[in-house]
Amino acid sequence: MKVAIYCRLSEEDSNKQFETDDSNSIQNQKAMLLQYAMEQRWELYRIYSDDDYAGADRGHPEFNELLKDAENRKFDIILCKTQARFTRELELVEKYIHGLFPLWGIRFVSIVDNADTANKGNKKSRQINGFVNEWYLEDMSENIRSVLTNRRQNGFHIGSFAVYGYLKDPDNKGRLIIDEEAATIVREIFTLFVQGHGKTAIARILNDRGVPNPMVYKKMQGLKFQPGNGNFCNLWKRVAITDILENEIYIGNMVQGKYFLQDKEKETSPER
Repeated sequence: MKVAIYCRLSEEDSNKQFETDDSNSIQNQKAMLLQYAMEQRWELYRIYSDDDYAGADRGHPEFNELLKDAENRKFDIILCKTQARFTRELELVEKYIHGLFPLWGIRFVSIVDNADTANKGNKKSRQINGFVNEWYLEDMSENIRSVLTNRRQNGFHIGSFAVYGYLKDPDNKGRLIIDEEAATIVREIFTLFVQGHGKTAIARILNDRGVPNPMVYKKMQGLKFQPGNGNFCNLWKRVAITDILENEIYIGNMVQGKYFLQDKEKETSPER
């Protein structure tokens, strides 16, 4: 029987000396699972290992590779430390562990919580594990939201990237400092607008001079920035000028969580 071992770092037990190292948690999982596979006399096909990924993140590269190889029946068994290391999402438990794996002839085993699809009698315990893990995700999400709300209310910046014209202060997490190079362009945009230039005309002026737009500028600074819509544009456009002119951060007001709060107000307001 060929076994695929899957390991994932849980954020609460990360302990790495260097970014390139596997965490102690990953190392311990590998050792435990290899020992178990050897005791069962299973042949090791491959170890799939995702480090620094949360249980609710479906973008694990090794996780998705594991699923692809499972569908192609490259091994017979998937072995994890716990069911939660495979996924904390009940939807994925039902889709794969109780649905597709049996169809593909793949046995799922997690040794700490005794989940084993070869044992029909413990399906309910696997489902209970799924419910508990799902509740954990909900609690964690609510706790994170509460912390972020508190930080916003205290004037901390919580975004992944600083808005164009600012930098994240390396010595004070959550504080922004002025990026003089980009701030010069921001000031020019406001000056041109006050002088009567339209937004499209301002964009044309900057493009004619070859000024990098905010997306290109972030890339030039070495930031791993990806536009939200997936579309990367090299030129200044009217919408970018509008965003800068309407963003209150340029007059010293930190506005965050606006759309989330608007949605909550809609949920609680009476119908009209």
